[in-house]
Amino acid sequence: MTDYTAEQIEVLDDMEAIRKRPGMYIGGVGVRGLHHLLWEIVDNSIDEALAGYCDLIKVIIHKDGSASVEDNGRGIPTEMHELGRPALEVVMTKLHAGGKFDRKVYRVSGGLHGVGLSVVNALSEWLEVWVKRNGKIYYQKYERSKPITKLKIVGETQEHGTIVRFKPDEEIFETTEFNYDIVAQRLRELAYLNKGLKIILIDERINRYTEFYSEEGIVGYVKRLNRNKNVLHDVIYFSKIKNGLQIEVAIQFTDSDVETVYPFANNIHTIEGGTHVVGFRAGLTRALNEFGRKNIKKFTSLSGIDVREGLTALVSVKVPEPQFEGQTKTKLTNSEVKTAVESTVYYEMLSWLEQHPSEANRIIEKCLMSKRAREAARKARELVKRRNEISVTLPGKLADCSSRNPEEREMFIVEGESAGGSAKQARDRRFQAILPIRGKIINVEKSGMIKALKNEEIKSIIATIGAGIGKEFDITKSRYKRIIIMTDADVDGAHIRTLLLTFFYRYMKPLIENGYLYIAQPPLYRVKKGRKTYYVYSENELQNLLERLGNAEVQRYKGLGEMNPEQLWETTMNPNNRILNQVTIEDAIKAENLFKVLMGDDVEARRQFIMEHSREVRNLDI
Repeated sequence: MTDYTAEQIEVLDDMEAIRKRPGMYIGGVGVRGLHHLLWEIVDNSIDEALAGYCDLIKVIIHKDGSASVEDNGRGIPTEMHELGRPALEVVMTKLHAGGKFDRKVYRVSGGLHGVGLSVVNALSEWLEVWVKRNGKIYYQKYERSKPITKLKIVGETQEHGTIVRFKPDEEIFETTEFNYDIVAQRLRELAYLNKGLKIILIDERINRYTEFYSEEGIVGYVKRLNRNKNVLHDVIYFSKIKNGLQIEVAIQFTDSDVETVYPFANNIHTIEGGTHVVGFRAGLTRALNEFGRKNIKKFTSLSGIDVREGLTALVSVKVPEPQFEGQTKTKLTNSEVKTAVESTVYYEMLSWLEQHPSEANRIIEKCLMSKRAREAARKARELVKRRNEISVTLPGKLADCSSRNPEEREMFIVEGESAGGSAKQARDRRFQAILPIRGKIINVEKSGMIKALKNEEIKSIIATIGAGIGKEFDITKSRYKRIIIMTDADVDGAHIRTLLLTFFYRYMKPLIENGYLYIAQPPLYRVKKGRKTYYVYSENELQNLLERLGNAEVQRYKGLGEMNPEQLWETTMNPNNRILNQVTIEDAIKAENLFKVLMGDDVEARRQFIMEHSREVRNLDI
């Protein structure tokens, strides 16, 4: 038995603790955690904007893998702190050091715990900071949180602000390459949430310059979200301050059957919602029911599900003392926010409905149609139960697995009969099921649920998963814990994959929210040198391998059917070797606008997208 004494009790300093357990501070060391570093710096600049001292933020992704954030705020204080070091150095190297605790310097902020800058510093290979303040330019550099220069004056200026440049540490992160689209999406959100603030994004790697600026604020954001939808009315907007809480809401109903609510708290996208979302939904449902009872003959009460179908909304709150779940702030928990938001939304929405009766009637009729469809689906389900037809006939082309434990079962959706045949031979029959689909499934973005349910491939997928569809979807009845999309690594395969993702996002969203949906990554190349065979999954990997091997036989895989069962198992299906990309709800949110552009009815929007992104295409198979 190992002794457990006082000698085994370790005390780490702040920076060592961050490097030892980075997930506690940034949520992980993958793509999300990497970008969280950038958000911590950007949020500090946004806080300066909220305080009224900053109207320009510049973000640069540099060629060397570093990123920098510059603002024209007040600049981080550089005077000596009571700890005997410059205030800038204290902020950079001490946890819970900052100016956001007493609400005198910042009335509202996204940073709460005083850990943002110190966490970025601790998880960076190196970090440089310039402060323009008091007519001078101050500079200091750190390496893995340790100051390697003293704070020094390097110039004079009449400007003010802060520049932070950092390079994420390869010893910490799984990847250190910033994704342009992820960064652009976040900065676009911030520009809408802070109207009048200009944010510039420069990506030196691809020589790309983008400005984000909005005079309309969140109204413009909702318009953008609905630009490819049929809307029932102009955007409803209201902004109120209640008990020190600033509430800003933009609402628009469409003729779709999908709810899209983007919640923000102190400019932070709370992707898991929270009390502001609960309050918003309750207030909206109350208002519509109140209006309906007063103005619609034979009106029957609407549920929240009926009200929110086809709704696009953005709910932004600014809270002096926000409470979040965890440092990554994905869910707001302040109880007082629910009450304030609910009452505000109720009174403002009811007032708007009464002032716009024709638009209000269209919205109510849309909600009542949703209710009738939901009740019809419920009655049909009950009829099936009464007839003891509970079991669903599985499609004949499904090669199911023998295990009866859903926790270990996985189902591959495979494109084409040829690839399906190889996959059936390659699989482990104990826990892997194969469902081949023929060609491209129906585009549910255009067709809607009724037409989708008539499509044989869609019906096969629904029957195989066994958990229902749409509002009636019950993830606890899913027959598989992993549902894996496995398509060819070419343009057609990407198209089929997008159609499937669109379907799952629209009608089986809980699969994504609960981490059930994956995308298989088959190899792009097979490289043979002598008796050795290598499988390669990216262009960079291929180039590096060829530089190491010299002359070698290279085969480009254009389809899964080109691999024999042994190769398919070894590269794409064997749990010990395969690469699976889990589809997250963040991926789905980011993909939603792409689905609308590529799959919707707006031909001009699609043409514009192709023109803007054509130069980024690689390996277009003709």
